[in-house]
Amino acid sequence: MTFVYSFLADTILVIHALIVFFNLGALPAIWLGHFRGWPYARNFWFRMFHLALIAFIAGESLMGAICPLTTWEDQLRVKAGLDPRYQGTFVQHWVHWLIFYDADPRIFAIGYGVFFALVLATLFFVKPRRPNRWRRKVASSAS
Repeated sequence: MTFVYSFLADTILVIHALIVFFNLGALPAIWLGHFRGWPYARNFWFRMFHLALIAFIAGESLMGAICPLTTWEDQLRVKAGLDPRYQGTFVQHWVHWLIFYDADPRIFAIGYGVFFALVLATLFFVKPRRPNRWRRKVASSAS
């Protein structure tokens, strides 16, 4: 059973890393897409998901909360008989090295807050398109 817990912990770590890469990569991708005319850059649901995700991360950081994925991963590592905080497998070691840094939590809170402000500002400068069903309702009510 320890292998299963270790595997699940590594899976959560990889998902956590993918979320970090999505959050960081989406902002420059939105701007690049805006200048290149790519439709995804104005996709409403993509943009709202990105905003909600960074709002959650910034909010939990400002409250001093630990990410639920980190807590869950640590609990699974303990159940696997491993020490929490990334003392296990190859995947865990390298993904941890890529996305976690030792710094004062206030630095992260400020960084998340600034990044959230950039994402929010991007909503105004690169406006997402409203979903089709909303545009139809607005157009039909204007007639």
